[in-house]
Amino acid sequence: MRWLRQLLGGNRVQLDPERQQALLRDVRHRYGARSQARFPEQAEAIARLLDDDDGLVVAARILGEAADEAHAELQAQVHDVHRRTGRRLLLHRRNYRPLWKEAGPSLRWPLFALPSGLHPYAQVAAAVAVVGSRASRLDRVTDPTPLVTHVFEVLDLTTAGWEYGRVRVDTDAAALAERLISTAGQVLATMDDPPRLPPAVRELMRRNNTLDVHDPTGPRVVGGFNPGARMREVLLA
Repeated sequence: MRWLRQLLGGNRVQLDPERQQALLRDVRHRYGARSQARFPEQAEAIARLLDDDDGLVVAARILGEAADEAHAELQAQVHDVHRRTGRRLLLHRRNYRPLWKEAGPSLRWPLFALPSGLHPYAQVAAAVAVVGSRASRLDRVTDPTPLVTHVFEVLDLTTAGWEYGRVRVDTDAAALAERLISTAGQVLATMDDPPRLPPAVRELMRRNNTLDVHDPTGPRVVGGFNPGARMREVLLA
């Protein structure tokens, strides 16, 4: 594992775990749904806070927490559906789409209710941007393999939420998806042995559907976004 060799070898970097904890607390408590600032402004401010190696570690942690908490929330929902109805739903973390196809109306999109207070369009979007912009530094501070897996998990949840979970495709949602796709490509490009693209991504890359993108504050359509085409452009390059 190149990242481990980097950490143990001559390219070791100086990290400050206490500062990382302080950054994480600041990002959690100052931003998100409680803030009066628009989500793009929040994401930009957070990205500035995380613009060094300690910040990169924090960004990777935010992505891991968001993916873990979303999975735990969906597990709880699946168990609740089984308890109430006897219906058994299959939950596969590497591919959420079959679950959403089968039970979308019975599920709540988990990224809007993460227990840690992380918001997909604020802290998570910023973390994704930081990881992408500093992808060349990843192997100096962490293992990129689980990190890119978390990026794909959040991307899977995002697109499945649009299609099956009644999540509105507005400019904030499209910006998150764009960042997830571009960051996945940037991280994969740094890896000696990148993992296979997950099933949900391969399924979407076979499509060519352009979705209307709405203004966050009203019904007006302000653009379009084609997830499959964008994934092909970035991930098959």
